[in-house]
Amino acid sequence: MNKTEYSQLNETVYREVLPNGLQVILIPKVEMAQTYGIFTTQYGSIDQSFVPINNTESITVPDGIAHFLEHKLFEKEDYDVFQYFTKNGASSNAYTSFTKTAYLFSSTTDIIDNTKILLDFVQEPYFSDQTVEKEKGIIAQEIQMYDDQPDWRAFFGVLAAMYEHHPVRIDIAGTVESIQQITKEDLYTCYHTFYHPSNMVLTLVGNFDPNEMFAMIEANQAEKNFDQQSTIERHFPTEPEQVYKDYDAIEMPVAVPKCMVGIKEQPATDRLQFIKDELIADMLLDYFYSRSGTYYQELYDLDLIDGGLGFETERQKEFCYSIIGGNTRQPDQLAEKIKEQLATFKDYQLAEADFERMKRKTIGQLLRSMNRVSDIASQVTHYQMLDFDFYELIPTLEALTLEEVNQFLNQWIKADNVAVFQVKPKS
Repeated sequence: MNKTEYSQLNETVYREVLPNGLQVILIPKVEMAQTYGIFTTQYGSIDQSFVPINNTESITVPDGIAHFLEHKLFEKEDYDVFQYFTKNGASSNAYTSFTKTAYLFSSTTDIIDNTKILLDFVQEPYFSDQTVEKEKGIIAQEIQMYDDQPDWRAFFGVLAAMYEHHPVRIDIAGTVESIQQITKEDLYTCYHTFYHPSNMVLTLVGNFDPNEMFAMIEANQAEKNFDQQSTIERHFPTEPEQVYKDYDAIEMPVAVPKCMVGIKEQPATDRLQFIKDELIADMLLDYFYSRSGTYYQELYDLDLIDGGLGFETERQKEFCYSIIGGNTRQPDQLAEKIKEQLATFKDYQLAEADFERMKRKTIGQLLRSMNRVSDIASQVTHYQMLDFDFYELIPTLEALTLEEVNQFLNQWIKADNVAVFQVKPKS
């Protein structure tokens, strides 16, 4: 294993790529009682069109199949995955995002055995026509449940306003109609293409011996056979830089309207610039729209928000966006005011003192996250899939300059990259 010591953070990380391509990251923390393991594939809801393993022609699968597959991997022919974990004193879960699917466990005991269970159940698929049909009803209920949640509808509403063609605009779970098209054969095709070890990362953080753990992982993988896998060929539609719609809205049975303002951005192709842009966008949104932010205070003083204003930025290799919004009794006025505030970015110049304060706050947040094994495992995996070392975030942040931040700020907002979506009470 390759051992890296980060003296500034007092962290030691072991990394290795196995012969089958699986990336293994072990972060022993003997001072922690809990261990958190996460087994992740670079396969999410946006991966709809691709060339299957051992094929040459591209196919397009139904919306929601990555999430469907996540559900089905927990169901086996002759055993219950959750019971195995529970018997070993562990809790387990999984999630699907736009770009990845992750399976995880947390435990204070039997760490090696629980890691083996994690590896084995993810790498032993079992799908039948009967169980696939049964799952359609379960997931349809889940989709309908989310369709009744105003926050969820507002989030995907603003994405659909920003993106015209890119599948990021589609609900991760798909639709009730799209999942009806999923077959057992579709699941096996997606599984064998995207769940190859060379497309996956196993990260463990907690109280374990790294050499003992790695020996088990290495032996476990050596016992399994996988087809030779080349680079997965994924296809995405051409997406214009401007937003699809400046404005859109729906009506729902809500007492208080919701207003979301989305900024459609273009991800940097340079790896380091990509990470810098993410750090800068996070800091700027916090600077302007956190509770201590000047633009937040302006919205609050105008009675356009009730105290709860949210913001986020999401950057992936294929798309990136930022969103600001929340509950408001004056959705039209809030939308116009936020757009007015965003328009000032092109001429705004941060002061050096404000910039240094922003950096210190962000460094503090990163250091706090390093006290939680779940946060460490998730973030290390996330950045590994972006070809970046999570532990290099703080040095990268420290090296940022005021000129870089102001340049980003001045170029962030364009005439055609802002969209508004509202959830209004039914008439």
